[in-house]
Order: sequence, then structure tokens, then C-alpha cells
Amino acid sequence: MTVLFGTSLPVGHANAISVSAGQTPAAAATQRPSEGTVHSWDLSTGVDGPGTRFVTFLSGCPLTCLYCHNPDTMRMRNGKRTSADDVIAEARKYTKFISASGGGATISGGEPLLQPVFAGELLHRMKNDLGLHTALDTSGFLGARATDALLRDVDLVLLDIKSWDRETYKKVTSRPLEPTLDFARRLADLGKEVHLRFVLVPGLTDATENIEGVAAFAATLGNVSRVDVLPFHKLGESKWEALDMKFTLHDTPSPTAAQVAEAKAIFAARGLNAV
Repeated sequence: MTVLFGTSLPVGHANAISVSAGQTPAAAATQRPSEGTVHSWDLSTGVDGPGTRFVTFLSGCPLTCLYCHNPDTMRMRNGKRTSADDVIAEARKYTKFISASGGGATISGGEPLLQPVFAGELLHRMKNDLGLHTALDTSGFLGARATDALLRDVDLVLLDIKSWDRETYKKVTSRPLEPTLDFARRLADLGKEVHLRFVLVPGLTDATENIEGVAAFAATLGNVSRVDVLPFHKLGESKWEALDMKFTLHDTPSPTAAQVAEAKAIFAARGLNAV
């Protein structure tokens, strides 16, 4: 049997799910075997959390970010139905190497919270069965779908705040900013460690007041241990073309080293560790 992952529970109900001893979040939520739609998995170092990581990329995303370098993960149909058992079996092959590097497992996408039960199952088993440090890579837009049970199995959240200016955020993602801010505040209340990500796009997100807005908000949270200022690039443009999707930032340059340094300085001025 399979479960359906495109729907969400009301926030209050989702967070009220009770998980008994020895029971995984998926079993508590569905009483069914856990499957999801997986785009791919890979080993990475340095970009998906500390150390070498086993990264599972789930398919489907409610955002359509203009600079997305993996647009093939936006659509659920581009993935493959996969059991949690298969993902865990693959990750198990690398646990000794991963642990020796001080790494762990990251659930990414797409947007993993589009499939919250499956993502929760993977996080729980990566942490409890394999003993790995766990990270959730998310835009935060669907943060209300992350139950308390799911977040208990998350050691680190990689959270994207793509713009502070609401109009720019909507232009970049096609979605509103507020759900992400709400999720960020909830993570702070829970004391969850956060690495914040900000993509610097010349002419789009690089206005000083925009960066200052993100920095000021992040500084109020108290749980942001690192800010990654990521320079915009066009490495994924060929994927957009292959999918017959228009890449509207074709003529946008990458930021200069000086522009990146200036953005980092704005975050650092707020007492944040910007890298």
C-alpha cells in the first residue's frame, strides 16, 4: 500500500499527532508503509550541511524560483516512487564514511515538506536507525506541514529566505514570504539550529535595504549559527531549456566578489556568521 503526500493536515491537528515508543512518524500518521517520490540521491560535501552528506532529493516544489538550478525537481512526475526502506538501504552503505567525516544525512528537494510523512520517515530512520546527524533543506513555505514529531528528528534546518522585500520575494518564487517567516520563528521557539541561505542576484535581490531586512530578521531569532550568501549562477540554465521552460535570468550576471563581500558584511554587522 502507499500513502498520499500532496495533501496537508491542519496545523493544529498535524502537530497533535502522538508518536508512541518505537513508532516512526509515518506509522503514527498513516499506519501504512512509507513511500515517496524521489528525484535522486547523492553524496556531497560542504553545500548540504556539515561534513559529507547522504542527500536525498525529493520531487515536487510549490515554488518556481527564477534561479532554480534543479528545475527538474519542481515536478513530482519527474521522480520515482521509492520506499523508505530502499533509501535507508542505500544510505547504510556509506554510514561509516559519513560518520568519519563528521557528516550526516540531508533531506532536500524540490521541497521535502511537500511530502511531509515520507520526509519525516526518512529523517527519523536516518537519525535513529543509522545514527546520522540530520538536516532538512527547505524554503519554509510549507513549514506548517512539519509536525513536532518530524522536527524532533531534525538536527539542523537549512532555511532559504530569498528576499525581504515582499514584492521581490513573490517575483522570485511566485509565493508569499510570510509562511517562511512564521516557520523561522517556530524553529527559533523550538531552539532548532538554522543555517540561513540567501541567494545574491544582481538587479533582483541585491538592494542594500533588502539584504539588511533579511539580516535584521535573522539576528532576532537567536538560532541562526551560519548565513550562506550564495552568488547567483546560471549552471542550471540548460535544464530549463531541456524542460521547455523559459529561463528569464539569462542576461543577469553573477555578482562580483566585491558585491558578495558587501552582502556578507551586512549580515556580519548584525552579529551573524556570514560565509
